[in-house]
Amino acid sequence: MTAEPVSEALPAPPPPSTPREIRQALLPEEAGQFDSEWRTAMARSAENLDPTEVYHVLSRWRSIATMTRHHPDAHRRMPRRADHILTNEQCETITADEQRAMIARRLGDQLRDRRDRSTR
Repeated sequence: MTAEPVSEALPAPPPPSTPREIRQALLPEEAGQFDSEWRTAMARSAENLDPTEVYHVLSRWRSIATMTRHHPDAHRRMPRRADHILTNEQCETITADEQRAMIARRLGDQLRDRRDRSTR
């Protein structure tokens, strides 16, 4: 009986669920905006006796926190790109062919890494 190689890829952690976990997963420059929206939603919900706005804030920021946790650099670049687009400034773009080549290169790197690990 031979031992199967253990995959080094761990499953992704569950998305942040509590307000504290969401805030901890955000970029430092986004935490203040989350705090402000969270406090506003809590105050309105307490006043209206309806937690719907709190749930909407948590849902929106949970998505942002999950994206940030998985790809912090890409998430950090996203607002800058949006600002460039909104102000009609030139921003870096690549063609679909360049994108496909980059994906193929990354997949090839991953396959080589797996083969290298399995031959050790």
